[in-house]
Amino acid sequence: MLASKRILLIIGGGIAAYKSLDLIRRLQDRGAVVTPVLTRAAEEFVTPLSVSALAGEKIYRDLFDLTDEAEMGHIQLSRSADLIVVAPATADLMAKMATGLANDLASTLLLATDTPVLCAPAMNVRMWDHPATRRNLEQLQADGIRFVGPNEGDMACGEYGPGRMSEPLEIVAAAEAALGHGPLRGKRVLVTSGPTHEPIDPVRYIANRSSGAQGAAVARALSALGADVVFVTGPADVPPPQGVQVVQVETAQQMSDAVDAALPADAGVFAAAVADWRVASASDRKLKKSRDGMPALEFAENPDILKRVSQLADGRPALVVGFAAETDDVVEHATAKRARKGCDWIVANDVSPETGIMGGSENAVTLITEQGAEIWPRMDKHAVAKRLAQQIADALED
Repeated sequence: MLASKRILLIIGGGIAAYKSLDLIRRLQDRGAVVTPVLTRAAEEFVTPLSVSALAGEKIYRDLFDLTDEAEMGHIQLSRSADLIVVAPATADLMAKMATGLANDLASTLLLATDTPVLCAPAMNVRMWDHPATRRNLEQLQADGIRFVGPNEGDMACGEYGPGRMSEPLEIVAAAEAALGHGPLRGKRVLVTSGPTHEPIDPVRYIANRSSGAQGAAVARALSALGADVVFVTGPADVPPPQGVQVVQVETAQQMSDAVDAALPADAGVFAAAVADWRVASASDRKLKKSRDGMPALEFAENPDILKRVSQLADGRPALVVGFAAETDDVVEHATAKRARKGCDWIVANDVSPETGIMGGSENAVTLITEQGAEIWPRMDKHAVAKRLAQQIADALED
């Protein structure tokens, strides 16, 4: 998919810039031609010589370079590429992009382009969580900028959390999705997946048996059709797919907040197995056995994410797809759920223990729509995801 594609790689100034060297090679392995642009700060972490030697191309550094302007010009440089990749996308670069600043070559290229842009953020966890960065992220997403990552993990500064730049292969997968010419190109799709964990105390929680495998497969299939996918996942057993924007949450309330932040979207696929209830007042200390017997737990209802999004007056996705895991009267219960929630489709399945579907590799679903029930044969979850993704693409094209 990247054969003969021209990638303009803007390398920001952060410790993650060292990954850009591997990223160049990974892109080239797939046939891409990589033209590097270094910010001044990036040169503190990688040398122009090493970047140029790996890319086999001239690197660009200065906005006011007479030779470069005479030969090509920064406007043409940005528009001759098939895709612009910003990796690492530092907090400073994201702020410049969001506010339209153009005071160096990188920011000027980004402001002057009509080429698709893919950002791989990398920064300290507190910088990533700062309200200013969150505002900038929302603005850039609204402007059509695609994102991959950041991942969660240990950082060079010694802290732990979201802010690590995605690995080179994840960025390559996102680049392939961004350049995909599938039917969902230009469409933004929100996918929720996995279980939620509702804390009882610091060591115990309420959950269900969802592995997150079906939701991850759906996100991957939608991305393969060219969609810009925001993947909101609870603590799933399976890793999130590459090439999508991953938002990791734990509780139903956190998932609800993440869904709000991800809207607007052209479609929403709500495959997560969200806990219906939570402990109203989770203890901040481990609950101990006592002579008085078991502690009394008071429950509260969790937000109904599917119903709320389905009934939005403003910003409702054009297509809202819910999931229904049932153990009996599957079609009847799922049909009633579709009407009750107000969503367009329900993907229903029988998760009775004897089916082996909950946590297994296969699924047997019935698609409930306004037209009725469409029974699908049992197949592996990736095949289910591909079929569902194609029907979503068909629906959005109508």
